[in-house]
Amino acid sequence: MIVGRSLWVAGTNTWIVSDDNQECVIIDCPPDPLAIVALVNHYNLTPKAIITTHGHVDHTGGARSVSQRYPESPVCRHPDDAHYLRDPLQSSGMLREALRETGLDLSEPELIQDLHDGDRFKGAGMEFYTIHTPGHTPGSICLQVSLSDGKVLFTGDHLFKGSVGRTDLPGGSTELLNQSMREKILPLRDDLQVFPGHGETTTIGIERRSNPYLINL
Repeated sequence: MIVGRSLWVAGTNTWIVSDDNQECVIIDCPPDPLAIVALVNHYNLTPKAIITTHGHVDHTGGARSVSQRYPESPVCRHPDDAHYLRDPLQSSGMLREALRETGLDLSEPELIQDLHDGDRFKGAGMEFYTIHTPGHTPGSICLQVSLSDGKVLFTGDHLFKGSVGRTDLPGGSTELLNQSMREKILPLRDDLQVFPGHGETTTIGIERRSNPYLINL
């Protein structure tokens, strides 16, 4: 089961992932922790981990608050984006004022686990395969997981339906994003479902054929 909600002012997708049990993994935590906790409670689930696809505050701003609610759940991220969690206000850019208005505790989560390229993270009875895809940020990752009804890919802000992540923010690189896409994402099978950090779901095949940012890679 995958349940998603678009949250906060940035319309960030948070994904609740569970597979035939009452445990789950949370993918991305925008600064709307009450909505995330309500979603988890609605399905009577127990989070076993929080994974952030990259360090931007619209994907991490609620991580500490949610992790405090579930203290045995580590916040997992690539170490190249560690600085975003240490100082979210400094890295929040145009979202800084909206972040301040949340009144959230923005200090670094207490329980953190690094995810590197190729790591297999096990949580809630599932295994998430980590794909390091720098470009949008230095520590951007995609996560592939096999569920009872097939494999899916969580792409954060690396790949969207019809678009890709922006590279004009600090730490961004169009060259690295294209390289990550060409070497690590486009070789994946066409029918792989894609759950992005913003917008609608899609598949690798649809994006390979129709995404204007990918056609010439």
